[in-house]
Amino acid sequence: MDQLLALRTFVRIVEAGTFAKAADQLNLPRSTASKLIADLEASLGTKLIQRTTRKVAVTPEGAAYYERSNRLITELEDMNAAVRLNQAQPKGRLRIDIVSQLANCVLIPALPRFRDLYPDIELYLGISDRPVDLIGEGVDCVIRGGELGDTSLIARKIGELDYVTCASARYIERHGIPKHPSDLDRGHVSLNYFSSLTSKPFPMLFHRSGEEIETGGDAQVAVNEITAHLTAIKAGLGIGQTFGVMAQPFIEDGSLIPLLTEWTRPLHPLHVVYPPNRHLNAKLRIFVDWVSEVFKARGSS
Repeated sequence: MDQLLALRTFVRIVEAGTFAKAADQLNLPRSTASKLIADLEASLGTKLIQRTTRKVAVTPEGAAYYERSNRLITELEDMNAAVRLNQAQPKGRLRIDIVSQLANCVLIPALPRFRDLYPDIELYLGISDRPVDLIGEGVDCVIRGGELGDTSLIARKIGELDYVTCASARYIERHGIPKHPSDLDRGHVSLNYFSSLTSKPFPMLFHRSGEEIETGGDAQVAVNEITAHLTAIKAGLGIGQTFGVMAQPFIEDGSLIPLLTEWTRPLHPLHVVYPPNRHLNAKLRIFVDWVSEVFKARGSS
């Protein structure tokens, strides 16, 4: 039995919740993962995991063994990472999750340079607005904006995104130009973004000289994915607030018209978030440093 591989497999099964997920994340056949745990339990003379039809349940002995196994593997990875940082090019798979428009507008166009610098790092990009279980899904880091909910994770701020209030030329032709944020509640259509978790729409916010206005308008359409939200604004479905870095190309070509430009919305903080046991991972550290510079260069901070 490869005890180190068995320990890694055991830790990943506990974190992922199923043998199947853990095996997939470790690129192991599921039968191999099952045999490794069986051999580990046999060598210890105790049951670590109770198998059920859908998930695994960790025994009290397994819970205690997990804590020590996780610390051991983390220390080993930290030790290896410290050596690699000084003596070798980082290598291996890096799984990153990011919202679609930031991926398409900022990250992916910059990735050829990253690949030139670090050709041995395999990049797996998850593109979505949905909340991600970093540990359970085997994700190394996520790039997310807004307030951070899970305080058990480590977050590094990499920038701030500004907003622009805008509408399509087609919408302006049909509805006219609002002169004040309060006009959005009278004769205009607000195109809202709503939470994937709660289905609650986020209001549009306007600040000017200490005055604050929150408005939802006649929200006949709401979208919970950032690329679709921008597409809906471009299609003329309503007035919306979106990130300036994403809207700028369409403002320049005239398909989007900035509105209420004397009003601002508070900047949107942007973070790279990762589990605490990944903080000395060489390839992750390199990526976090690099992506911070990418967003700074785009003027988002």
